[in-house]
Amino acid sequence: MNLARLDLNLVVALRALLEERNVTRAGQRIGLSQPAMSAALARLRRQFGDDLLARVGGHYELTALGQVLLDRTSTACDVLERLFTSQADFDPATESREFGLVASDYAVAVFGTELARVVHEEAPGIRLRFSQTPTTVVDDTATLLSATDGLLMPHGVISDFPATDLYDDRWVFLVADDHPSVDDRLTRQDLARLPWVTYQRTYDAPAVRQLGMLGIEPRVEVSVDSFQLLPLLVAGTRRIALVQARLARLLAPVAAVRVLEPPYDVVPLREALWWHPVHTHDAAHIWLRETAARVGRRLGDAPGP
Repeated sequence: MNLARLDLNLVVALRALLEERNVTRAGQRIGLSQPAMSAALARLRRQFGDDLLARVGGHYELTALGQVLLDRTSTACDVLERLFTSQADFDPATESREFGLVASDYAVAVFGTELARVVHEEAPGIRLRFSQTPTTVVDDTATLLSATDGLLMPHGVISDFPATDLYDDRWVFLVADDHPSVDDRLTRQDLARLPWVTYQRTYDAPAVRQLGMLGIEPRVEVSVDSFQLLPLLVAGTRRIALVQARLARLLAPVAAVRVLEPPYDVVPLREALWWHPVHTHDAAHIWLRETAARVGRRLGDAPGP
């Protein structure tokens, strides 16, 4: 494929055709007449050697290749839009735009709230939109990063993308205040015998992998898609939970739980902001990363978790 010979307008036409599955509607969507859209479809069919849209009765359905291209075309358009909206200069005091960040509820509670406060003070026209980390983050990191402005994620889960370190945290255990069989210390035997409540996504994997290396297999009784719900699901039960110390400190007043140190040297947690390489030299993203790093340093300078 010679990119110099590629008509990028065909990428836009391809996305419209695959999503609308109708030549007329696809043309209306991108401002082309029905004959011009039909000509674009003919060129795309020659390019891919496939019909892409196959007539079934009175409507079109995607071919197998068309179905494959549906998601890829959306990703390609996202990358192109971000590429061609890159800025040489960025003045946070006067700009008006939105940054989308993918993050867990832990990262939003511990870091995102402070980032939002600083942005509110320094860049009143800037909006932040936080989205929950999807389960596909490890398997399809490139696609995820191409469709957003950044990902808040600890080291040890993804790699091969640029990142800036934000702050350090550590893992602790939660037990109920009135736990019937745990005093002021947990043992490895406790971790093996007691029921657990766990965060069900994948990016606490380094800490979970460490348990496996120690021969500890958590007996999971409840799993939940929120770190902030863990204390509520521990309080008043025999369950235990592994949670970040900074979050445990924030949530201490919420539920009747105690924070206990792990009975082993737990792997550290270093939170980072990851981004797609297309954003590396964009002035707006440079400002976002520098601001995030500054907020992260403030967290690091605060009393330890």
